[in-house]
Amino acid sequence: MSIHHGPDEKPYKAALTFDDGPDQVFTPQILDLLKQMKVKATFFVIGKNAAKYPEIIKRIENEGHILANHSWDHANFHHLNEYQIKKEIMQTDQLLTSITGHKPLLFRAPYGNITSSLEVQLKSMEHLLIGWSVDTRDWAGPDVPTILQTVTKQIRPGGIILQHCASGQQVNLTNTIEALPLIVQKLTKEGYTFVTIPELLSTQAYKMEP
Repeated sequence: MSIHHGPDEKPYKAALTFDDGPDQVFTPQILDLLKQMKVKATFFVIGKNAAKYPEIIKRIENEGHILANHSWDHANFHHLNEYQIKKEIMQTDQLLTSITGHKPLLFRAPYGNITSSLEVQLKSMEHLLIGWSVDTRDWAGPDVPTILQTVTKQIRPGGIILQHCASGQQVNLTNTIEALPLIVQKLTKEGYTFVTIPELLSTQAYKMEP
C-alpha cells in the first residue's frame, strides 16, 4: 500500500518532495532555495535524467537531501508487464547506487499509478511505496497564488507535498520556484517543521551496498 502522509501529531511536520528530476534548469534553482532556507527535501528522480546529470544527483545528496526512485523513464505502469516494471525499478536503483554508493529504498509510482505487479515487485525489492497528500499540480502551470492556496487547503500535520523539479514538453516550473519560499514561510508560521520522508516516517532511506 502507498503511504500518503506521516503521523498526525505535534510538533507538526511536513515533507517537501520533488519529482521527475534532475534537470539543469529548475533542479539547481530549487536546491539553491532550499539551501538558503535551510530546508531538506526528498527528490524522486527519473533514472534516465539522473544518467544525464550525475553531478546534480551528487549535489542533492551532498546538501543533505534524500534521493528516491521514480522509475527509469516515467512509464505508465498500467501498460507494463511484471518484467518491464522490475526493469524500470532496477535500472534506476543500479544507476543511483553507481553514483552514490547506496540503493534507494523509497519509490514513487509515475502518475501515482499503482498495480498489483508493482506492489509485488516493491515488496520483493524492499522498497517503500510513497504517495502524497498535497498535490500542487505545478506541472500544469498554475499561478503562484493558486499553488499557495492548494497547499494551504490540503496540508495537514504529517503532510507530503508533491511538486516537480524538472521541465518537459509544455512544462514550465517558474511558478514552482516563486511559490517555494512562500510555502515554506507560510507553513513555518503555522508551526510546521520541514523534514525528509525518512524522518517523517521513521524509516531508512537507503540500503548500503558493500
